[in-house]
Amino acid sequence: MTTGTEQAHVVAPPPPPRRSAAPPRRRRRRSTTSWRTALRRDWQLYTLAIVPLVFFLVFRYLPMLGNVIAFRRFVPGGDLFGESWVGLRYVRMFFTDPSFWEVFGNTLVLGSLTLLFCFPLPIVLALLLNEVRSRFFKRFVQTVSYLPHFLSLVIVAGMVLQLTSIEGTVNQLIRAVGGSPVAFMQGPDWFRSIYVSSEVWQTVGWGTILYLAALTTVDQQLYEAAEIDGAGRWKQTWHITLPGIRPTMVTLLILNTGTFTAVGFEKVLLLYNPLTYPTADVISTYLYRVGMVSNNFSYAAAIGLFESVIGLTLILSANAISRRTVGTSLW
Repeated sequence: MTTGTEQAHVVAPPPPPRRSAAPPRRRRRRSTTSWRTALRRDWQLYTLAIVPLVFFLVFRYLPMLGNVIAFRRFVPGGDLFGESWVGLRYVRMFFTDPSFWEVFGNTLVLGSLTLLFCFPLPIVLALLLNEVRSRFFKRFVQTVSYLPHFLSLVIVAGMVLQLTSIEGTVNQLIRAVGGSPVAFMQGPDWFRSIYVSSEVWQTVGWGTILYLAALTTVDQQLYEAAEIDGAGRWKQTWHITLPGIRPTMVTLLILNTGTFTAVGFEKVLLLYNPLTYPTADVISTYLYRVGMVSNNFSYAAAIGLFESVIGLTLILSANAISRRTVGTSLW
């Protein structure tokens, strides 16, 4: 028992001092100081980014100023940004031009076929190479599949034209089995198949590099645990491998979707001819003929701006859908 006098001497401990939150000015100063410190410490690394930044500034961002001639009347040799304001005149022109909508349909078809075949096939090839145990065979297949990527588009187009000509290898094989030669490059019905086949041959091997690199980041302990649980190779691929490389797959899918309407200009220009215009003419080649050949630069700029808006819309939509459904996105 304590007496009243002893109870009077019991004093409650003082409350702990409250920590005052740092003012936002200090945080800004610290972040600025840390950024300056990092710049002084790693300035050699930051200098490596100067050349790419200058390249994109000169060849990507400054040319955007030329889009103003889509709304102005441009005369070669006159004012660089057009002579007079015409508003949406050229936009209404290609919206009412039946030739443009035919070209736009060809672009959608070729872009869809290219995306349908050229996007999943590198994943399949990477998965197959990942299962190969022979290093010699694996390196041989990688080398053979990578080499077409390093060939010039002019060489690839020349090879395609030589193989599919009347006296080419393909028609010689057709004659050998008793068939009659086919004018592949003069028939509109054959152009899409030839273009997509050449695109697959040239790009699939190179596309496997990123997926093979992504496969090395998958935790091997997951495969061991799956084997203990009795999962076969197919189930391991479906439940471990594909989810492991899903971020890479989604990123490349978004990038490919953004270039959906920008079907390869150089290869189409080298392969097509007036006989194959009904299926081969795309927006980029149509722009070339309208702008460079016919000197109608304002009309071509309006079409190019329309194509860019579609590409931007596609990449933003694909990124938003991927972020909501898969949880992976570019930003």
